[in-house]
Amino acid sequence: MSGNTIGTLFRVTTWGESHGPAIGAVIDGCPPRLDLSAAEIQKELDRRRPGGLPSASPRREEDRVEILSGLFEGKTTGTPISLLIRNRDADESAYDGLRNLFRPGHGDFSYQAKYGIRDHRGGGRASGRETAGRVAAGAVARKVIGQAGIEVFSFTLELGGISIGPGFISAATTPASPLCCPDPEAERKMVQKLEEARATGDTLGGIVEIVVRGCPPGFGEPVFSKLDADLAGAIMGIGTVKGVEIGAGFAASRMTGSACNDPIGPEGFRTNHAGGILAGITNGSEIVIRAACKPIPSIARPQETVDLLGNPAVVTIGGRHDVSVIPRIIPVCEAMVCIVIADHLLRQRAIYNR
Repeated sequence: MSGNTIGTLFRVTTWGESHGPAIGAVIDGCPPRLDLSAAEIQKELDRRRPGGLPSASPRREEDRVEILSGLFEGKTTGTPISLLIRNRDADESAYDGLRNLFRPGHGDFSYQAKYGIRDHRGGGRASGRETAGRVAAGAVARKVIGQAGIEVFSFTLELGGISIGPGFISAATTPASPLCCPDPEAERKMVQKLEEARATGDTLGGIVEIVVRGCPPGFGEPVFSKLDADLAGAIMGIGTVKGVEIGAGFAASRMTGSACNDPIGPEGFRTNHAGGILAGITNGSEIVIRAACKPIPSIARPQETVDLLGNPAVVTIGGRHDVSVIPRIIPVCEAMVCIVIADHLLRQRAIYNR
């Protein structure tokens, strides 16, 4: 099975399934002599775990990371870093009835079509649980770019059709709130909407905004490895994401050139409709990315489907699931952005070290 590795110089491979014995990641290309501890990685993994809202999944994995290689006396050695996260709260019995049924909205049908076999236990490799390996690897990438003064944060822009107010966007930082939402009133409405969806056995989608600060101009490799292309590909590689915008995004199609162009003054760019990237290369402004996340497909309502032989059937999803991927998807989005930025940071250094 290919397609499990991302990056050119900073390379991350994730492995494992939702109900297998463990999941994890291998990082190759991390620079040596970087201070790193399991506690720093754990901090990011804890952000991904279910929160205290009733709409969160009742599955309670500890997500304790073990660093198996690539570290000596608290510093990276430049060799591959292997990260292990054991699955300790898996319940396979909840999926016994799905062995021969395809769940609408999941990867069951497409995985069966591609490989002729699939792991029906929670989606196997296609489960959102796979993203824990990405978050662990992203914590290492965050350390790499942090040495260069680059920071990445994100927040909930919209959930269930409820958006934050415009006054909260420019000043937003990653907030310590249940939904990582900088607008308290919007968050209150979002929580209420989540409870309504949970009561009816349904789920909700949302939009996450990710911001990169401190990235210098010059990152990106035209024409087929533009930074915005790599960022979009990395974010779209998250199973729940169905759309990505950078800068003005789709709104740019409704603007005139005079409105969309970012004027340049002695102090730099005066607006940022480009989202920090021009011609696939960073211009020194903040990089602004938005990810549109679909509703979780595991819903407690009867749905029409077929079995492995193509016979009509009705399926109702059991198991333990969130009502929305937000806010748990936020550290995943940040991790993918950190990985891409770390890769391009090393690629940019390679240019000047030739």
